[in-house]
Amino acid sequence: MPESRTLHRRDVRTLLLAALGGALEFYDFIIFVFFATVIAQLFFPPDTPEWLRQLQAFGIFAAGYLARPLGGVVLAHFGDLVGRKRMFMLSVLLMAVPTLLMGLLPTYAQAGLFAPIALLVLRLTQGAAVGGEVPGAWVFVSEHVPAGRVGLACGSLTAGLTFGILLGSLVASAVNSFWTPAEVAAGVWRWPFLLGGVFGLMAMWLRRFLHETPVFEQMRERRALVQGLPLHTVLRGHGRAVLECMGLSWMLTAGIVVVILMTPTLVQKAFGIAAADALPANTLATFCLTVGCVAYGIAADRFGAARVLVAGALMLAVSSLGLYTVLDRAPQHFVAMYALAGFTVGVVGVVPALMVRAFPPAVRFSGISFSYNLAYALAGGLTPLLVTVWMRSLTVAPAVYVALVCVVGVGVASAIWRRDGGAGKSEIGA
Repeated sequence: MPESRTLHRRDVRTLLLAALGGALEFYDFIIFVFFATVIAQLFFPPDTPEWLRQLQAFGIFAAGYLARPLGGVVLAHFGDLVGRKRMFMLSVLLMAVPTLLMGLLPTYAQAGLFAPIALLVLRLTQGAAVGGEVPGAWVFVSEHVPAGRVGLACGSLTAGLTFGILLGSLVASAVNSFWTPAEVAAGVWRWPFLLGGVFGLMAMWLRRFLHETPVFEQMRERRALVQGLPLHTVLRGHGRAVLECMGLSWMLTAGIVVVILMTPTLVQKAFGIAAADALPANTLATFCLTVGCVAYGIAADRFGAARVLVAGALMLAVSSLGLYTVLDRAPQHFVAMYALAGFTVGVVGVVPALMVRAFPPAVRFSGISFSYNLAYALAGGLTPLLVTVWMRSLTVAPAVYVALVCVVGVGVASAIWRRDGGAGKSEIGA
């Protein structure tokens, strides 16, 4: 693919449709966490200590991350062999149906242990779906645009995924603003999940208008598709790329899971911030995250992805520590600091711009999917539990965790920067 910085009309259309579809699907995946408190009350025995019920709710949320590697490997396998678009469509269906069923589940009072078990099974299915969705979306858009716009493409797609978080935050804020906690627990909590099922069907419809990537079409025409198992090829010849992508994915996990997804619940429990205040602040922070993804993506095309990621990771570490320090000492500045922290989380939009260049086209989907999902399963699955327990002894534990993981991100990006000058010189095209 020639080195160009011009996006054609078809490129823009592809980015918009992919980003919007990803936003609707990602809403389905994360709406759970915004109602973790009420889920903890309704799906576990009432005589369980509150902190343990909260931990169990976060545990089911984390289980979705544990299922991501399996779903990611299977969808990526066929994505490398039969086409990116087909798997792009299937992942939506696997997300929409469980979300719809979550809104129809009986509670512990109605069904006993069946309720949390069924919730766990549906969450695992969601995890398998998103395991193929996120890396597949990054590969899809990066293979559609000119090489000089991969940063913008990946940043825009990631912004679309984070817009799904924003949509979830807006819905959760509206629910908590218009209904009392008792009304939410009585049944209003179901509506966002039912709405998510509709969103998933909309995403599936939108993706009908997308075309297979030019890179995959060229490989198919030249009979250059990988022979045998794509994952075997990845593990045999691209071990270094796998480790680097896992390190970058760990940093992405820390920013999204801790700063964006967990903070609204954590600040209510540890700092006494009311839900009616925490959720609107989260909405603003998530909006800033969406803007940040695009801004960092543009910067990556201009200055080099590795160089931008090093600077962005340092900013994320500092802003996260600032956010939780403000919560502890000057909570009146919480909203402003949360907005700043949200923007710096936008550095995650640069991560896929490095990962798509780490693997050759024939095994790109499988390489990214395996690395990203394995890291997300280990880090994302354990992070909610670790932070929740650690916070019982250290109130700023979430920020310390994010800062430590950012050091890992800086180390990986610095190694890439030294190796290729931060430009990401491996080819995107076939």
